[in-house]
Amino acid sequence: MTDKAIAKRIKQYRKQSGLTQLALAEKMGVDSNTISRLENSKHLPSLETAESLARVFGVTVTDILGR
Repeated sequence: MTDKAIAKRIKQYRKQSGLTQLALAEKMGVDSNTISRLENSKHLPSLETAESLARVFGVTVTDILGR
């Protein structure tokens, strides 16, 4: 899966969850700049970050990273 597809999915899940970048960052215990970088394809999530995103969104890591 491409970096842009992963970024798009993260943003989509965040918006579906009704969270701002700041609110998501706070739930995950990361800086809001981290969320911005993820959503703008500047950074790929580590496995730990992908797991944290999946927990917050109630989806699987595969849903976050694609197949």
